[in-house]
Amino acid sequence: MLKLLGRIVWGLAGALALIVAGFFLSAWVGSSIPRNGDWKEAETGIPIMVETNGVHTGIVMPVVTSVKDWRETFPSASEHMREGMKPTHISVGWGDREVFLTVPTWGDLKASTAVRIATQGGPAVMRIGHYYRPTGGPNHRWVVLREEEYARLVARIEAGLPLVEDPHDRGSHDSFDPTARVYDSIGHYTLGNTCNQWVGDTLATAGIEMGLWTPLAGGVMKWIPESGAEP
Repeated sequence: MLKLLGRIVWGLAGALALIVAGFFLSAWVGSSIPRNGDWKEAETGIPIMVETNGVHTGIVMPVVTSVKDWRETFPSASEHMREGMKPTHISVGWGDREVFLTVPTWGDLKASTAVRIATQGGPAVMRIGHYYRPTGGPNHRWVVLREEEYARLVARIEAGLPLVEDPHDRGSHDSFDPTARVYDSIGHYTLGNTCNQWVGDTLATAGIEMGLWTPLAGGVMKWIPESGAEP
């Protein structure tokens, strides 16, 4: 009986290892298949930033441009930051509601939450970070978009929000990050439709060259050239 139990445990462990390895292999292959392969970055236009913390990616945009005033969509974009300054840029990310609201570090991730995400996913939210004149770097890379490309980016982001007449009526939540605000979103987070897949799809909708399936942060960032300063 003990030998049989041991074989079952080892069999389950082996199957799990194969599933995990298959996921990472599929992510690498999928993120290497290009969309918008003929895209070229604009020489002049609207600079945005693609950022990462190594696990999660986000899209950083000016609060106000000729195309879009984000204060009309996210009221927090017009509020003063802790330093007393108003943000010049917002960072938009998308992901699992429970994670964005209750998991400041991986050490805070409950086993039950991890299992739930892996097996069934959960409702999504948008995390809006607020920056004052952000600078570029290896994990914060500038990209210049044409106005029509930026307009498509804006439309794709707004399509992920519930319709409201007054943006102040939009459902929002305090974040464990005092520089961010979390807003209700449309959609369902799964391992096949992750925060990074959302960023990849949003950038691809704008016309930027991007991988087909980008569930991991590296699959997004490898398509964005490094740049040290805002264009």
